[in-house]
Amino acid sequence: MAFSHSFLFSLIVCLVISKCQATANVSISKLVIDASSRRPIPDTFFGAFFEEINHAGAGGLWAQLVNNTGFEAGGSSVPSNIYPWTIIGDDSSIIVSTDSSSCFERNKVALRMDILCHRQSCQPGGVGISNPGFWGMNIEQGKKYKIVFYVRSLGPIDLQVSFVGSNDTVKLASTNIRSFGLKIANWTRMETIIEANATNHNSNLQITTSNRGVVWLDQVSAMPLDTYKGHGFRSDLFQMVADLKPKFFRFPGGCFVEGDYLRNAFRWKDTIGAYEERPGHFNDMWGYWTDDGFGFFEGLQLSEDLGAFPVWVFNNGISHHDQVNTTTISPFVQEALDGIEFARGSPTSQWGSLRASMGHPEPFDLRFVSVGNEDCGKDNYLGNYLKFYEAIKRTYPDIQIISNCDGSDQPLNHPADLYEFHDMFSKYTKFDNAPRSGPKAFVSEYAVWREDAGAGSLLAALGEAAFLMGLEKNSDIVSMVAYAPLFLNTNDRKWIPDAIVFNSYQNYGTPSYWLQQLFTNSSGATLLNSTLQSSSSSIVASAIEYKDSQHGKNYLNVKVVNFGNATENFEISINCLNSSVQPFGSSMVLLTSANVMDENSFSEPNKIVLQRTSLQNASNDINVGLPPYSVTSFDLLI
Repeated sequence: MAFSHSFLFSLIVCLVISKCQATANVSISKLVIDASSRRPIPDTFFGAFFEEINHAGAGGLWAQLVNNTGFEAGGSSVPSNIYPWTIIGDDSSIIVSTDSSSCFERNKVALRMDILCHRQSCQPGGVGISNPGFWGMNIEQGKKYKIVFYVRSLGPIDLQVSFVGSNDTVKLASTNIRSFGLKIANWTRMETIIEANATNHNSNLQITTSNRGVVWLDQVSAMPLDTYKGHGFRSDLFQMVADLKPKFFRFPGGCFVEGDYLRNAFRWKDTIGAYEERPGHFNDMWGYWTDDGFGFFEGLQLSEDLGAFPVWVFNNGISHHDQVNTTTISPFVQEALDGIEFARGSPTSQWGSLRASMGHPEPFDLRFVSVGNEDCGKDNYLGNYLKFYEAIKRTYPDIQIISNCDGSDQPLNHPADLYEFHDMFSKYTKFDNAPRSGPKAFVSEYAVWREDAGAGSLLAALGEAAFLMGLEKNSDIVSMVAYAPLFLNTNDRKWIPDAIVFNSYQNYGTPSYWLQQLFTNSSGATLLNSTLQSSSSSIVASAIEYKDSQHGKNYLNVKVVNFGNATENFEISINCLNSSVQPFGSSMVLLTSANVMDENSFSEPNKIVLQRTSLQNASNDINVGLPPYSVTSFDLLI
């Protein structure tokens, strides 16, 4: 996430003032469209950006139910931090500790249970360990879950593996893992699928026994079987992103890529292969451990599943507090080259073969990489950047390389295909006077935040609508746009507002999420020249022409924001159109609410959503009323 967003926006200031000034008269605004004056909007214009923030991946999009699967939270030293695992039983019946006896070389920590009680001397249900997941596991009746863990013991085992509801008495699903005739002195993988017989949204996974002995456990996983295409993505959250129809998917950060310190930066080689071999790391930017189940491969896979180009952001040897000098940056450069080979190399290449072994022999369509995140101006950025640029272009000349340095005010002093723009909301006309030659802009983390935004207000969406219209109009130099952050687990509100809010079983979109859906057709569309004739400072409007990919029909789309506190009469006049607006088949979409600071919530998830109605008797000249505090989108069939 960016830390430098300016939340005051000139048009929002007008809105805030207007809230205190009643408007007695209904003013008239007119948008005159010259359909003969047009230019294309880039195919990649609108996309999505994912960062591991607010438990967006761990405990969110990545459907792993177990928190701290390998008991490594806090690192590889022992005794290790097993939080949030808890112990079932008292000190007289069980002793739980950690040691370095795991069979996984990159994850040596294992959990040891010394069971002191035996059968009737154990408490009812046995003793063992329990994991609440991420603020409670969502277990639903009729759904199946795959449980995998590794175990060894000095003797036979009889383990009960159960999902237990929040009252700790109701077993939602349960099975027994026994090895009376099987020696498991060596580490053994256990896998079982269990089906829930009841629903509880705040459940725990428990592993218990009533047999005296010593049992070691490691790499405990619980995954629902209904993840998207079996790829591990929580289906409902995946669908929320898919409905935005992103043309690109930027990942995995954000400040998450940099780390507050380099020792905690995201390093892609630690996030690939079997989950058991991923060491995980402490996300020191946002204050929580991640097992890195959602790693580099998963980001590429998710991009493909969304039909979006991946935009890979990699660490360039710079964190928030330490840096690698340009003279010693070569290992980081090689790491980036290896990452590109992993993504798009031949399945017989060194790193491409590892991708193939993970089930994806075909290369991913990686065309964009970003050298660092918000690092421009730091001592070693430019020197490091040039090393990456030269090495990548030498090996992969078609890769589009994105610089962290802003080129919207003056040309860059170094080569780049695109430059990132993070400073949101100086004004919606920000790019009107930006250099028209050289690298294109990638507005990678836009959002209204702080006082104007609340936890996701209508006001924020109104400001963002105007900003996006300004980017559409400047799409000759703005190639890519993404909102941030994408996700918020409501139990970890490190950064608000966000596009999608969720808990263990529910989700809703903020007004900013629904606003984005109004721009899904902008990618690859045609911008039409338009002139707004208005005495009001509360109106912003734009016009595009697009083809509906689902039905193959052509539409002229007009989007207009009314920041004012009164209804605005609005006229649309379309000139020089090769065909006519059809009288039937057009529609109008409205985003508004009674109060400009209204928000959606779990109790009212659809308080502010898109409302589509048919537009009868449409023509090349239209006159409508725009509600106060609203965004209206007209899809005119031509």
